[in-house]
Amino acid sequence: MFELDGIQDNLSNFIATYGLKVIGAILALIIGLWLAGYITRLSRKTFNKGKLDKDVQPFLLSLINIGLKVMVLLAVAGMFGIQTTSFIAVFSALAFAIGLALQGSLGHFASGVLLLVFKPYSVGDLVTIGGGETGRVKAIQIFNTVLVTLDNKHIIVPNGVVTSNVITNISGQGIIGVELTFGIGYNDSIDKAREIILRVGKECPWVLDDPAQGVVVAELADSSVNLATRPFSKSEHYWDTFFYMQENVKKAFDAEGVSIPFPQMDVHMDQ
Repeated sequence: MFELDGIQDNLSNFIATYGLKVIGAILALIIGLWLAGYITRLSRKTFNKGKLDKDVQPFLLSLINIGLKVMVLLAVAGMFGIQTTSFIAVFSALAFAIGLALQGSLGHFASGVLLLVFKPYSVGDLVTIGGGETGRVKAIQIFNTVLVTLDNKHIIVPNGVVTSNVITNISGQGIIGVELTFGIGYNDSIDKAREIILRVGKECPWVLDDPAQGVVVAELADSSVNLATRPFSKSEHYWDTFFYMQENVKKAFDAEGVSIPFPQMDVHMDQ
């Protein structure tokens, strides 16, 4: 009976000593996490009203949310009497060790920050990055840039690879010249072929009148006279213009008897 009374006394003392702290810590954790979420949502609304760049918003909101949650956890740890200075020192040492193990990822993180600050491209731009990957930018994340190709494939390019290679922003100026080359035979009329190419450009619904389209002789090749043209269109209609011109110039050449040479070999047999 004496032992049971002792256990009850110890349990009562433990509850009296730590019970309120535990309840208070749980309440502080719940309220703190709720406040962190509320402040994050409020920050998102503020960013939208202030028209902050949408490429930067996810990065800043993540920092705000994570920073607030870390503060809540430190506050809860302090309520249990844990020395937060020691906790921070241990956390810092752990972060340093992880940082050494993840040097490559930190490089991608730093590159992501540079992309968000200097903005060589934005979400929705048509770009060629990462050593030749072409697509429309779906997202600029902290470690990666996500592209969507014409055939709806997702390409995830590490930001470190992006910043270490040439970046071609096809959509960057709002309008873009569509580089095209058409070969005709040496017996065909250059003027007639030029007139056909310009006419097809006029008929294309996406080609702009200004700057005006031109057609020049780019090369006298081994088996063809190559005519170069550069119709301009809005950046979002780049591929529409490219495919329209390719198809309809070929059809017009066929209809009007202009030949398009292709590699061939003549074999002569001696009797």
